[in-house]
Amino acid sequence: MAQSAMLSHLPTINDVRDAADRIRSFIHRTPIITSQSMNELIGAHLFFKCENFQKVGAFKARGACNAVMMLDEAVAERGVVTHSSGNHAQALAYAARLRGIQCTIVMPSNAPKVKRDAVLEYGASIVLCEPTLQSRLHTMQQIIDTTGAHAIPPYDDARVIAGQGTAALELLEDFPDLDVIMAPVGGGGLLSGTAIVTRAVCPNAAIIGAEPEVADDAKRSMDTGIRQPPPTTMTIADGLRTALGELPFAVLQHTQVRIVTATEKSIIDGLYHMMERLKIVVEPSASVTLGALLDDPQLVRGKRVGIIVCGGNLDVRTHLKF
Repeated sequence: MAQSAMLSHLPTINDVRDAADRIRSFIHRTPIITSQSMNELIGAHLFFKCENFQKVGAFKARGACNAVMMLDEAVAERGVVTHSSGNHAQALAYAARLRGIQCTIVMPSNAPKVKRDAVLEYGASIVLCEPTLQSRLHTMQQIIDTTGAHAIPPYDDARVIAGQGTAALELLEDFPDLDVIMAPVGGGGLLSGTAIVTRAVCPNAAIIGAEPEVADDAKRSMDTGIRQPPPTTMTIADGLRTALGELPFAVLQHTQVRIVTATEKSIIDGLYHMMERLKIVVEPSASVTLGALLDDPQLVRGKRVGIIVCGGNLDVRTHLKF
């Protein structure tokens, strides 16, 4: 799609505000927490928007609910389908159950068991595939061809992006004078929604996306101006093992977002710090932002920083051994 045509299809702040009204009764307005010890650790004032307390344990409930509630009846009756490593899968299953429609999830075979179990508990069906984007898309298309289900992508969808942006909207309603807004980036739905809101509501704030150093396709995409394929190297941040979407990439370019990376060690250290000092359960994808700050505190030294904690679906029986 040409750049001018792409920009005309991007969600706006009005789309995010409409989404906030549409999904308000289906989601939590999540808390924002602070920690003096965390502030001292990084040398900045950190405000953590806790989407780990969201419905289904992640911000993904916002985008999925917005997309599902926007479907007309004829489309909704055919059911919905998506591909996801976990959090969008749970979110779409949750949203579909709210509306009383069928939901099928294509999941990579290496998706955490805790996320597969949660999808089933919400009443959706799971079809497993090989852990590659090509396999995900091929399997999903087979389901669409067979059942007529409507695809709701995990991030490359204007409805989803607008829904995800409501987290940043709430953050900036509560703390309008932030200097920096940070969010993790995998497919880019959360970060692009965050960028749309920040540029409209707090235009002078810096927007920083964080991703694993071993899965740095978003940074390479922004550096080169061409969307790059994700590396084959696996990161512990399983929710970020995906390619940056076309629409999110256009938003990130348009809103001049900066992408930084975190080492695997810092992602793990960040997870431990958040658990120990904030007393919250988070998944590795949610600690990538703090991991990036542990690697380079100068990014935000002396600033007021809003950090969107994307989710808390940690498979504790796998990660914690006693």
